Amino acid sequence: MRRSLPFALLLFAIIVPARSTTWQVGPGRQYPSPSSVATLVGNGDTVAIDAGVYEADVARWSADNLVLRGVGGYAHLKANGTVYGGKAIWVISGNNTTVDSIEFSLAACPDRNGAGIRQEGAGLTVRGCRFHHNQNGILAGDNPASDIIIEHSEFDMNGFNDGYSHNLYINHVNSLTFRFNYSHHAMIGHELKSRAHRNYILYNRIGNEADGTASREIDLPNGGLAVIIGNEIMQGPRGENSNIIGYGLEGLTNPTEHSLYLVNNTIVNEKGAGSFVSIQSGTALYRAYNNIMAGPGTPLLGDAAVIDTSSNLVSSVAGAGFVAASSYDYHLLSGSPAVDGGTEPGQDGAYALAPDAEYLHPLQRGERASAGRLDIGAHEYRSLASAPPAPSRSVTLRVVPNPMATSATVTVTGIAGPSTLIIYSVTGEEIQRRELTGDEPIVITRGELPGGIYFGRVVRGAAQVAAGTIIVE
Repeated sequence: MRRSLPFALLLFAIIVPARSTTWQVGPGRQYPSPSSVATLVGNGDTVAIDAGVYEADVARWSADNLVLRGVGGYAHLKANGTVYGGKAIWVISGNNTTVDSIEFSLAACPDRNGAGIRQEGAGLTVRGCRFHHNQNGILAGDNPASDIIIEHSEFDMNGFNDGYSHNLYINHVNSLTFRFNYSHHAMIGHELKSRAHRNYILYNRIGNEADGTASREIDLPNGGLAVIIGNEIMQGPRGENSNIIGYGLEGLTNPTEHSLYLVNNTIVNEKGAGSFVSIQSGTALYRAYNNIMAGPGTPLLGDAAVIDTSSNLVSSVAGAGFVAASSYDYHLLSGSPAVDGGTEPGQDGAYALAPDAEYLHPLQRGERASAGRLDIGAHEYRSLASAPPAPSRSVTLRVVPNPMATSATVTVTGIAGPSTLIIYSVTGEEIQRRELTGDEPIVITRGELPGGIYFGRVVRGAAQVAAGTIIVE
C-alpha cells in the first residue's frame, strides 16, 4: 500500500466550550437570518442556518471558534450587490472559524473587491461551500498567524473582469491548504491566487475550460513553500495568460524556503504556445515528478538553484491517452504512455510525496489505488469496466491551541479504529510516538516538546492519513 500524502495540512480546530450555544436561524424562527444573531453569538457557538435564500443579508462575525453551518442544504447568501462595511457578505474577524454548506453570491462594492468572505482573523476552515458571481470569492487579508483550509468547495464566475480580482485571493498568511475543490471560470483573474507563506494545493480540479477567460490557473506570486500534488489543471483556448502556473513572479519575498514541488498533476493546455510552469529566477528548488504536461508550450520557464525532474510526460493532448479530453475526463486509457511510467517521488524531510488520493468530480476525494508501478498524472489507470474510485471522508489532524504555551489537545477526526501520531522535528528526527484510538483526543505538554516547530503525521498501518504542524512557544 502506498503511503498517504504527508504534507502539512495546517488545521486550526474548533473549540466548543461546555456552555456553547447553538443558534437556530431561518425563516419563521426567532432569528430569521444570519445577521440577526451575528452580534449575539459568543466564543465557541454554532449558528445553524436553514437551507434557503437570504437576500441582501450581510454580517460581521467577531467571536472566536464559531461554526457557521447550513442545515438541510446550502444556506444561500444572495447579496444582490451589497456587502458589510464595504468589504464582503461575511467579514470574519474572529479566530478559528468554520464555514460549512454556505453559498455566497453577488457581492459587489465600489472598490471592486466585494467578496463572499473577507477573512481578517487567524484560522479559517471552509468546507462544502460555493462562491460565484462575486467580485472575489474569498479575500483573505495579511495575517501571518493564520492557517486557512478550504476543501470540497466550488468557486466560479468570481472577478470584476479587471485581472485584479479572482476566484479566491489569499494574502500573506502562514499557510493555505486547498484540497478537493473545483475552481473554474474566474472572470479574467486567477482561478487561485495565494501569497501564503506555505501553500498545499492537493487533489483539485482547476481550469477555465472551453469558454473561460481566467488568467493563470494557479498564481503564487511571492514564492515560499508550495506543494502541488494530484491536481487536474486545465487552461482553455480563451485564457488570458500564456502560462498556467506562476511562482514568485512578483518577487520571492515570502519568509519561507522558496521551493516548488509539483508531483503527479495532469496539466492540459488548450490555448497555444506558452509555458506550463513559470518560476522566478532565484527559486531555491523546483522538483517536478510524474506530471502530464499535455498540449503546446514549454514545460518550465525560468531557473532555480536546484532543478530535479523525473518521469514527466510531455506530449500532445491526443498523445497523452486520456479517456475523453474534450469533456475533461483525464483518466487514462490502457495504452496511455503514462501507465506505469512514474517514479516514486520519495520524501522531503519527514514527508512522503507520493499521492494517496484522486480528485473525484464533483468535489470529492477518491482513493488512489494502484497495482505495480506508479502512473504518471493525477489518476491511476483502471479499466473502464471497473468501478470509479470511491469517495472517502477527509481525515484531519487538529491541534488546539496552536501555537501552544503549556499544553495542547490533539484530535484526529474522520478515521475509524486505531492509528499512531508521530511527531518529528524540522530536521526529520522522530521525537515522539503516541497511539490514538478513533477520535479520542490526546494531550501533549510543553515539557514533552521544547519551543519550536514540529510536524505531526498520523499513520494507520503503513499509510499516512493526515499531517499537521505543531508550534510550541
